[in-house]
Amino acid sequence: MTLTVIALGSNLDNPPEQLKEASRRLSRLTGLTDLTLSRVYTSPPMGPQDQPAFYNAIATCNYADEPSCLLTELQGIEHAMGRVKLRLWGERRIDLDIIQMGERSIKETDLVIPHPGISGRLFVVKPMIDLLGRDHKVPGLADLGTLRDELMHHPISLCEDIDINGAILA
Repeated sequence: MTLTVIALGSNLDNPPEQLKEASRRLSRLTGLTDLTLSRVYTSPPMGPQDQPAFYNAIATCNYADEPSCLLTELQGIEHAMGRVKLRLWGERRIDLDIIQMGERSIKETDLVIPHPGISGRLFVVKPMIDLLGRDHKVPGLADLGTLRDELMHHPISLCEDIDINGAILA
């Protein structure tokens, strides 16, 4: 079993509900155990600004299979939930990304782990701190607390009234 970090994001069709549904589907994956979800944060889109704000969360879990298998499973969830790629960094119903898998480092055409965008995304770093602590290290990067301090100029808001953790119990 490998400690695995998955990012969840949505900005279409009731994003909090999309995050809940994605977390329910994650909880049903074979070989995935101990699923824990962060709090939900909102942030402006990274890409085109003519789209709604994103709702983001992080899931941690233990995963028993290969990273390529998890990627296939995540893409299957995205497809089943109606994700359509309209444009680079554009709006989407659901986005699921593998952020980290233990100490593994993978650089393939369709899979890079750790995720190459971590150090520029407070909406990934902050919820990771919620679950893993500021001293947690992603291979090849500074600890999460240092990354957060470098990104504090990025706008992000905690959604205190949204709880997706209950979704995995249903």
